[in-house]
Amino acid sequence: MALLGKLFVWWRGATPGTLITTWWSGSPVGEDQYGNRYYQTKDGKRRWVVYAGTVEASRVPPDWHGWLHHTFEHTPAEEPFRTKPWEQEYRPNLTGTSEAYRPSGSLWNDGKRPAATGDYKAWRPN
Repeated sequence: MALLGKLFVWWRGATPGTLITTWWSGSPVGEDQYGNRYYQTKDGKRRWVVYAGTVEASRVPPDWHGWLHHTFEHTPAEEPFRTKPWEQEYRPNLTGTSEAYRPSGSLWNDGKRPAATGDYKAWRPN
């Protein structure tokens, strides 16, 4: 069952092709706070991530994203990302999780719309 899961469930973990590439030509360079592991080829030209859990690009923090796209030469483990004091802590996309934003009136919240204020007038053609 685990083998079939790896073959057909590409959104959880790495695909067989990624695992073979990682085993054959990848060298590990680090891991982020979410458990994602980062690799590069021995010559440093290709870089990739093996996700811990669901494959979702928003789960890659900004510092590792910059390294993956060759914006930064060094990994965040070697040279930490400098943040500004006004920046918030990075969080992945929470859509579809219990922590997703659910405004009042949303069916996923309490389902009750706020009372109308009377400032809306429906348009009618002449």
